[in-house]
Amino acid sequence: PVFAGMNGSAIENFSCVIYNIFLMNCTWQAGRDAPADTQYFLYWQKSRDDDEMECDLYIKDETGRNMGCIFQNVSIGTEKAYFMVNGSSKDSRIQFYDEYIDLYKIEILTAPLNVTAHCARDAAGCIITWHPPLTSHVEKAKCFQYEISIQNK
Repeated sequence: PVFAGMNGSAIENFSCVIYNIFLMNCTWQAGRDAPADTQYFLYWQKSRDDDEMECDLYIKDETGRNMGCIFQNVSIGTEKAYFMVNGSSKDSRIQFYDEYIDLYKIEILTAPLNVTAHCARDAAGCIITWHPPLTSHVEKAKCFQYEISIQNK
């Protein structure tokens, strides 16, 4: 069966973010009813045409259980990426967890680059300029919207 394994043994609260343009961090919590010796393993597939990859840099808790993963050199494609976390235990079978995620929706963008402000002494005000943030998938600067918050006048 697709969901073979002990109920409550699959991971919970799975979450991923992409930051610094090409790093991805995924985290989860152990299933509430998972045996104490349960170990989890994360696999992901960027698209149907790509090979499935296992995490090679796990984040471990104080007991040595895998509770997250850091991926390097991640690029954002147009298809949803597939994530699957399975587990193993000597006591029982562990249910797996899977999810499809649009990677562009989980990217935390860097700040705009080269922000400068030139202010005149008269009532002309200030001219503020910047360059778009670095990203692995947005190619057109017009795709960004900005908000300026002026703290001191």
